[in-house]
Amino acid sequence: MGDGIAPGPYFAPRTLPGEVIQARADGTQLEDIRIVTPSAERVAPPCRHYRGCGGCQLQHASDGFVAGWKQDVVRHALAAQGIETAFRPLVTSPPQSRRRATLAVRRTKKGALAGFHGRASGTVVEIPDCLLLDPALLAALPLAEALAQAGASRKGEMDVTLTVTRNGLDVLVTGGKPADTPLRMVLAGLAEQYRLARMAWDDEVIALRAPPLQVFGAAQVAPPPGAFLQATPQGEAALLAAVTEIVGDARRVADLFAGCGTFALPLARTAEVHAVEGEAAMTRALDAGWRQAEGLKRVTTEARDLFRRPLMPDELRRFDAVVIDPPRAGAEAQTAELARARVPAIAHVSCNPVTFARDARVLIEAGYRLDWVQVVDQFRWSVHIELAAAFRLGD
Repeated sequence: MGDGIAPGPYFAPRTLPGEVIQARADGTQLEDIRIVTPSAERVAPPCRHYRGCGGCQLQHASDGFVAGWKQDVVRHALAAQGIETAFRPLVTSPPQSRRRATLAVRRTKKGALAGFHGRASGTVVEIPDCLLLDPALLAALPLAEALAQAGASRKGEMDVTLTVTRNGLDVLVTGGKPADTPLRMVLAGLAEQYRLARMAWDDEVIALRAPPLQVFGAAQVAPPPGAFLQATPQGEAALLAAVTEIVGDARRVADLFAGCGTFALPLARTAEVHAVEGEAAMTRALDAGWRQAEGLKRVTTEARDLFRRPLMPDELRRFDAVVIDPPRAGAEAQTAELARARVPAIAHVSCNPVTFARDARVLIEAGYRLDWVQVVDQFRWSVHIELAAAFRLGD
């Protein structure tokens, strides 16, 4: 996704519509691409790592082109389902705002490598001047390398997930050696050296210096290791603003696929909220955050697999509004029950325009109108797209 397409079809990475190129065909992929006639939207990539790194796909295109392209991806997905609606201006997160990233790390003969994979490659590309990551994450690249030297096998690769929190970095390492006593001692020393809030090795918390707190409205939450978090504070704020507007003055709200409370806890300032999430560890974190906060209305939590056991109409009808933020697969089963329940307002957040459009059609056929869509680009320079959408029952 995001590749140029030449007649054939051939897929041409990092090209733009209307460009004339020379290239070598390798199956359906074009290699050794040379731009003969560039697009007026082509720009010099701002990051020096762009040529080798696979973390970004669209730095060669102007910001205006990327914004229009992302809006059009959502518009075309809706059109394929026969849906038209109003689009609000796209909101883009600034550079160096990514507060969470998963780095690929591996040992080498001379030490270690930490970075992102190259495009369609298993090669690890070092990214010391990455323009995506929060400076606190960039400062932790030596930590990621030290973790590889301590716990990676010579032939294997580990993932190191770094998250910015109020009390320092939260670090989760997966794919390394089993944690024996000597390794635990090394890891505890690294956690102290880098003043980490928490370090987890697979399913084991190795060090906990301070709670790895995230702020959701008036509440502070310590998510479990690896729990979902919106990629940037600015992206989260844009989605929350849209959701809050859609919910309006609803007194009772259901938050489905609630995570650790990104939407549920801020909405509890004015509404009673029932938060449903498949992972019990996340609902426990949400509940603890609510209990320690002041000035919020009642929040209840439920650990429930909404793919296998969606909330049914008799459960949904007690709510004035529903927030739903499913993973990329969408929420086909839950959407069918929402359509039957006819809750007055639905705030739908999505990271996949295709499954969003599929589920939107179900709601519209049940009598809802899609008032507007807000596209949020918190994965700057990438092909990923987030959105929030306002559904209300027709008059």
